[in-house]
Amino acid sequence: MNQHLQNIADLINQSSQLNEEDKTSIISGLKKADKDLLISEFKLERTEKVKRTTAILLEETIEELEQKRKAIEDSNDALQKSLQELKAAQKQLIQSEKMASLGELTAGIAHEIQNPLNFVNNFSEVSKELLEEMLEELQNGDMEEVQAIAQDVIQNLEKIAHHGKRADGIVKGMLQHSRSSSGAKENTNINILVDEYLRLAYHGLRAKDKSFNAALDTHFDDSIKTINIVPQDIGRVVLNLITNAFYACNEKKKLHINGYEPIVSVKTKKQKDNISISVKDNGNGIPQKVLDKIFQPFFTTKPTGQGTGLGLSLSYDIIKAHGGTIDVTTKENEGTEFIISLPTNNKE
Repeated sequence: MNQHLQNIADLINQSSQLNEEDKTSIISGLKKADKDLLISEFKLERTEKVKRTTAILLEETIEELEQKRKAIEDSNDALQKSLQELKAAQKQLIQSEKMASLGELTAGIAHEIQNPLNFVNNFSEVSKELLEEMLEELQNGDMEEVQAIAQDVIQNLEKIAHHGKRADGIVKGMLQHSRSSSGAKENTNINILVDEYLRLAYHGLRAKDKSFNAALDTHFDDSIKTINIVPQDIGRVVLNLITNAFYACNEKKKLHINGYEPIVSVKTKKQKDNISISVKDNGNGIPQKVLDKIFQPFFTTKPTGQGTGLGLSLSYDIIKAHGGTIDVTTKENEGTEFIISLPTNNKE
């Protein structure tokens, strides 16, 4: 029994003022109190042990959480670094794809520039001869003939200016295609843009392979005036689709199928709130087993070294960024058609 309770019990036993029954009752109560006190002390001791154990576990948990927090921070730093590296690599790949397509255009650009340069050279030579003739007529005093020659020279100079601007436009288009897009939209005549890239792509392929030839079937909707787009980006998409169409036709021609004549059709059409651009070929078509993969980055059916696998992927992203869609229908051994749909209310 607890010492203090024991002292009380001894005093009660020695007391002459209490009868035996009262003493027995009080002593019984003291024993019960002693028992309860022992139980309380046991529970208190157990509680202290639990508190100490909990404190240890909590300290270990806090330390473990701190380690995990640091590990997560380190992982985040590593992920951020990887993300930056991936973005840089993506920009390089996009630029590589642009330069690869520019390479496809180079021969076509040279061909297109040569035509206006020929006109400039020819009209310059004729104008020089006319001016020499004018000097003779001035010496002869025939002012009527001088005026007639002067009109001819003016007309020639107008033609020189026209073809000079044409060559300048081709060069500017080439620079627009090669430089990084500013993302600025411009009111653009989609028919002129599509027609220009079609010719450049065709002459570019012809320059690399003189044996290649294809019928070009074009239908441009004259009701389409201008549309607000990023011209170098949409031009890049059109170029990619047209180049792919020529490639498909060329591959089929290599099979030497009797009666086969390559045809590439390019059409524009105005609808309610959209304009569509269609590029269709009569090549071998796209196998159904790979049709779902054609817009995936780096996927290509071309041999190694002939394609980056980024053309259609980037085209999809560009059209999506313009709020449009790009769809494909194909039939093996018959050909493929890509249809771009762009909203006419494409705002800045």
